[in-house]
Amino acid sequence: MTFDEDRSQIASGSAPQVMASLRNAVIAILRLNDRDNLAEATGQHARDLNRPINTLLQS
Repeated sequence: MTFDEDRSQIASGSAPQVMASLRNAVIAILRLNDRDNLAEATGQHARDLNRPINTLLQS
């Protein structure tokens, strides 16, 4: 529920599978960086535009 999947309007073609894969990749990257609270981590990443890039570079 962290990514609000229930309200997603993506429902055609392969888009739902792609979005699920992207969400799983984000979760894996956050957990690799010792982030267990996904809601807190995504909130922090949303507020600071440099943080997602730095997290990707650290992975």
